[in-house]
Amino acid sequence: MNRRLTFIYFDAGGGHRAAANALKQVMEQQGRPFEIRLVNLQELLDSIDVFRKVTGLRLEDVYNTMLKKGWTLGSPQLTVAMHFVIRLFHSQQVRVLEAFWRESRPEMVVSLVPNFNRALCQSLAVALAGVPLVTIITDLADYPPHFWLEPYDQHVICGTAKAVEQARGLGIAAEKVHRVSGMILNPKFYEIAPLGEEERSHARAALGFDPALPVGLVMFGGEGSAVMEAIARRLDNRQLLAICGRNQKLAGKLKSLTHNAPMFVEGFTRDVPRYMQLCDYFIGKPGPGSISEAVHMGLPAIVERNAWTLPQERYNADWITEQGVGIVLRNFRGIAGAVDQLLDPPAYARFREGAARLPNRAVFEIADLLEKIA
Repeated sequence: MNRRLTFIYFDAGGGHRAAANALKQVMEQQGRPFEIRLVNLQELLDSIDVFRKVTGLRLEDVYNTMLKKGWTLGSPQLTVAMHFVIRLFHSQQVRVLEAFWRESRPEMVVSLVPNFNRALCQSLAVALAGVPLVTIITDLADYPPHFWLEPYDQHVICGTAKAVEQARGLGIAAEKVHRVSGMILNPKFYEIAPLGEEERSHARAALGFDPALPVGLVMFGGEGSAVMEAIARRLDNRQLLAICGRNQKLAGKLKSLTHNAPMFVEGFTRDVPRYMQLCDYFIGKPGPGSISEAVHMGLPAIVERNAWTLPQERYNADWITEQGVGIVLRNFRGIAGAVDQLLDPPAYARFREGAARLPNRAVFEIADLLEKIA
């Protein structure tokens, strides 16, 4: 009989749902002996969502609006305030979760969300003692305190040495801290067939590009970002492929923008691996998913790190520098010079070599780990 696994996710930013879906898809394709249920934590806790009571919006909707509008200045202080509210309603969260565990009877719970893992740990230990909790950190590192890691009995899966160090430093048993080779990627990134040079040139030309000239991919997650328009203007003479996600207003602006070099604008798409195959470098925010996808596909990255960068994503920019896979800017006003620097042949070769040193098989490694833990 298949064992019951519950994957906990939410839609703040989209990466948590994407990671849960990718892992579920791989495990089902491999015929693992599990019945996997995906549970949106936001929906589970809707009855006590104080953010919705105060603002009329769910917490995840507030977060996504901030990303879309670029209202991220002061986000460390907002995180502190959010954690205060979460602590205020902690006992209520635990009660709701305890009731859910007793009703659904999972044999393992896998958390792919930050901020609520204290409540997940405590409620599971009371309702179903002995059922393992596994926290998969879908950022390159934790942003302590109380973001991803909590000092409770649990398994923690980490995609970097930094995250392993943080988990062990918090007192989590060494044998329950597991290192994998990166972030969870959609299986499409492994299934896509390599393109020959001639085939790649034809595909680039079909999008309106000069195949002989480099193409930059500009992508800021599922909600896009207003800064993409400013980047396009500053790179007026560079070929760009801009993916705007669900931000139709932004896509319309970019399509109407006068641009001296070819620019192809796409909205929400599931063809990101194919588009990455056709590009030569990546420009975006230092989100763990997008930079991991870019590095996996061999694209050097250009990101910015400043007061507007989400606090949990600031280490990601440091990681890019540490691994030698791209350039980190103070802000995108210097994007034109950064592209020139990145595309200088010796520098570009170094960045590509850095990416090649980071093979990522995390989604398959995690599937193995979950079966062993179960």
